Amino acid sequence: MANRGKPRQVFLRRAYSSLYYAMFHALANSCADMLIGRRGKASSKHAWVQIYRAVDHGYAKAQCTNAKILSKFPPDIANFGSVFVNAQIKRHEADYNPYIRFYKSAILNDRTIVQDAITRFLACDPKDKRAFASWVIIRSRAA
Repeated sequence: MANRGKPRQVFLRRAYSSLYYAMFHALANSCADMLIGRRGKASSKHAWVQIYRAVDHGYAKAQCTNAKILSKFPPDIANFGSVFVNAQIKRHEADYNPYIRFYKSAILNDRTIVQDAITRFLACDPKDKRAFASWVIIRSRAA
């Protein structure tokens, strides 16, 4: 997108998909690291992958839409959750609504927001990221 000129819509749509998946994979990686341990000799590769793959797009979005609970997390985690929801909505629009037009300036702005949200989230206290990981993966019977 650094080239001059007006980018084609197909590339702008793909950019929104990439932004969302950057957040999704940062979340999945963090969940596996927090619940199993960082990849390495001390952790089980199978268990790590199982947790990584346990993050469900819809459930994670639903959890991050719950403002009452999300507000109980530190601001950088709550912000990550909010940005995650917005990124998923925009990805769905980009993938499934051919009538919406996308603009390079908006995508560049959203890229900055996503990068900042990921950076701040990854810098959070492990105990808070662990709590967030369990909250976005484990379906609770009690509220």
